[in-house]
Amino acid sequence: MFVNFRRIRKCQCVQLVTTGLLLCVLMVSWEEIDHHVVSHIRSYTYRYLVNSYDFGSALTVASSKHRGRDGSVMMSYPYLINHPDKCGDRSGESPLKILLLLFVKSSPENIEQRQAIRDTWGNESFARSELGANIRMLFALGVHPDVRRGAAIQRALLQEDQVYGDLIQQDFMDTFHNLTTKLILQFHWGQQYCPQAQFFMSADDDIFIHLPNLVNYLHTQSGARDVWVGHVHKGAPPVRHKKSKYHVPAVLYPWPSYPDYTAGSGYVVSADVAAKIYQATLALNSSMYIDDVFMGICAHFVGVSPQDHVFFAGEGKAPYHPCIYGRMITSHGHTTDVRFLWQVAIDPTVNYSSRGFVDSLYCTAVRVMLLCWPHYQNTYPCMAAFS
Repeated sequence: MFVNFRRIRKCQCVQLVTTGLLLCVLMVSWEEIDHHVVSHIRSYTYRYLVNSYDFGSALTVASSKHRGRDGSVMMSYPYLINHPDKCGDRSGESPLKILLLLFVKSSPENIEQRQAIRDTWGNESFARSELGANIRMLFALGVHPDVRRGAAIQRALLQEDQVYGDLIQQDFMDTFHNLTTKLILQFHWGQQYCPQAQFFMSADDDIFIHLPNLVNYLHTQSGARDVWVGHVHKGAPPVRHKKSKYHVPAVLYPWPSYPDYTAGSGYVVSADVAAKIYQATLALNSSMYIDDVFMGICAHFVGVSPQDHVFFAGEGKAPYHPCIYGRMITSHGHTTDVRFLWQVAIDPTVNYSSRGFVDSLYCTAVRVMLLCWPHYQNTYPCMAAFS
């Protein structure tokens, strides 16, 4: 037999060039690969095999003081706008039985979004007269970070609150990195001024809440304990990509996976869980500036686990169709269509599921078509089609 050394050398050259190109691609793209692939593999391995978050002294503080992002100790921020009697009866003499205390995280300049919420799913009068439920809805705010516009916006907020009486504001900058501060504001206000509320909800001002469906769900949970329900993230890794808005350095959070947590766009907890989270905020420092992750850390610290509910959308936006409106609870990404969705939500003809087998089968088919195709991956999960 004869060996063709020229062919061998050509094959080796091709292999070397190919290997070199692959290594170059890996070197150039490693940060992206690590962000989208490696970190998730590492995180899921830790979450489902190790699942040990021994925070120890890394996240705990020795007193009820909180710590800022730079590690400095800070006291609770003073209230600029407050309504301590919001959960009392009309005479203000005794606490009122409240089904739900609903806090909406809002930015100071989002006046139109707040008004749309007041007119629709945040309407306390509608909940009381049409649903037979006492709810209290409040907007949680900080101070506008722009010094040049801040004074004018603050005057507008004071005027807005004089009309509606539903703003709660503390003296901290209303920025992304202070979302955990805003979360602490909500739980502390709830424990101080409205501890009798059966349920507590935190929501963004760009979500839509199907209030009738939410109230019906809460009635089914009456008396239940350890309720923490929403769109659950399991085994989520910290984002180490420095260009990301959600970047968390290892020095701040060294573990490869977060504890389970619900998406911050909208979740509900029972009164006992709200009290436990309040206690956890006193024991943990608030350097973790991603508020829903901090909520997960607090809940893990006090031994509470989240429960996934398929009709809490998380980051997803529900497709426009009555077969979905009839069962949804929250949908994310709504700023201009809230009034339209509200009209659908209170329309008694929307819920087709009560009309019989044929309509139920029709709605199941529609939900499969709308939710189970790949290009709808950012809406409700496919499993909602069969729920």
